[in-house]
Amino acid sequence: MEDAARLLQLVVNGAAAGCIYGLIALGFVLIYKATEMVNFAQGDIMMLGGFVAYSAIAHWGVNYWVGGLIAIAATAAFGYALDAIVLRRVIGQPQFAVVMLTLGLGFIFRAAAGITWGYDSVGFDTPFTNKTVKLGGLILGDDNLSIIAGTVLLCGVLYLFFAKTRLGVAMQASSQNQLAAYYMGIPVRNVFSMIWAISAGVAAVAGILLSPVSMIDVNMGFLGIKAFAAAVIGGFGSIPGSVIGGVFVGIVEQLAGYYLPAGFQEVTSNIVLLGMLFIRPQGLFAERMGKRV
Repeated sequence: MEDAARLLQLVVNGAAAGCIYGLIALGFVLIYKATEMVNFAQGDIMMLGGFVAYSAIAHWGVNYWVGGLIAIAATAAFGYALDAIVLRRVIGQPQFAVVMLTLGLGFIFRAAAGITWGYDSVGFDTPFTNKTVKLGGLILGDDNLSIIAGTVLLCGVLYLFFAKTRLGVAMQASSQNQLAAYYMGIPVRNVFSMIWAISAGVAAVAGILLSPVSMIDVNMGFLGIKAFAAAVIGGFGSIPGSVIGGVFVGIVEQLAGYYLPAGFQEVTSNIVLLGMLFIRPQGLFAERMGKRV
């Protein structure tokens, strides 16, 4: 029984960490599906969202929920402006140029965050800090449960948005066929900027949910590397696959950290990624249908 409880504890902790990877990966996938760009600055946008939440809650004294909404809205607006002002200029350029641009933006964001907030790790109190729930032999942290619940809720909201709203349907149409969407009167450029805004807002949610578990610092954006692995494992282009891939990576990491020698946990995501590329290069939930005309 003790071993089973420990295993379940590791799975829950891994699922919580994996949900963060999944949310960052979700940003990768949303942008890629619409624009066929890979935004390697996605993790650093999450970092900026976390710092904005820290400023609102810890410095300005705003309520946690209100401060979180402020951070999400500000980060989403930043994502919109980033596409409209910078990324739109490289549409049609080789993928290598886009990759180098987003990598360079990541360095700029980290430097700007260091100048603005400093290079020390910071944090803020949340309604879930230092609280636990006991279930039999399990002791589950409210912070981990909040990450899982927040991820499930956000995925549900995004599903309803893309499936039930006119703007969501327009975004799907634009990602399927830009020219056809343009001829149908959809402002494709603005739609793409809105997708960047949603992606940035999702990254901010990840940063806020992560704050009770891990302190906020300028290097937390490197989680984007693990999130990229999660997106590939889930099937790059699959929205549910990105979250499932993230949870899978998080659980495997936790199990590796407990059962394998020291050092394996940090490279687990890369090992799983390489294995997936050998076994199923298209990912677990790759979309088989081509773009609709």
